[in-house]
Amino acid sequence: MNTFGLIGYPLGHSFSKQYFTDKFEKLGISATHVYEKFELADIQDFPALIKSQPHLCGLNVTIPHKQAVMPFLDGLDASAEKVGAVNVIKINKEGKLIGYNSDYYGFKTSLEAFLPEGKQIQALVLGNGGAAKAVIAALKDLAIPYKIVSRTPAADTLAYGDLRAQLPQYPLIINASPIGTYPKAEECPDIPYDLLTSNHLLYDLVYNPVQTLFLQKGKAQGAKVHNGLPMLHLQAEKAWEIWNA
Repeated sequence: MNTFGLIGYPLGHSFSKQYFTDKFEKLGISATHVYEKFELADIQDFPALIKSQPHLCGLNVTIPHKQAVMPFLDGLDASAEKVGAVNVIKINKEGKLIGYNSDYYGFKTSLEAFLPEGKQIQALVLGNGGAAKAVIAALKDLAIPYKIVSRTPAADTLAYGDLRAQLPQYPLIINASPIGTYPKAEECPDIPYDLLTSNHLLYDLVYNPVQTLFLQKGKAQGAKVHNGLPMLHLQAEKAWEIWNA
């Protein structure tokens, strides 16, 4: 059985298993291909997982392991080196574990479809973890100026408390944090929603729930909103391409 899967913790919110199970059925390969969730609270358990799954062909990686898994790999593709995070692992014919990043492709492609053509725009990136690294790489390549917003601000980041003065200058607001993900759907990033206008665009990498509180509050202010489901599908298809290359 060709086994694929997802590592992260927790995984109750993830749609990946259903996505790939449906894909295998559509391709007529469900008798020989399976996709599983492998919850890993501690990345130190990763080598034991690999040893316990002799038929493992590839993995997706989600929070909180997109950076933590990198030292356990045998090599990195240029995509992972560019971003500085891994969300796809390919196990090649020699048994080597190679890290890739398909988040960059999924985010960049879906963002380009979301943005108005020909409009100069600046962005706020909420969060500074592995997902945010893919967002930042894409923004750089699209020549979109940005600021990172974090609960633990540093010299090159903004604090959430700074945003009342900053929000009008940054029409594009990207939630690259897990805040608002099921089952904690009643939570949302702590931004001044009352200052949002119809000029703002809110992009949430979270896809479960489909309409996060972050997006609901933005929509109520007239902002244009976009959830993470198209990115999930795009990065998943890119992962499948990587595994089969």
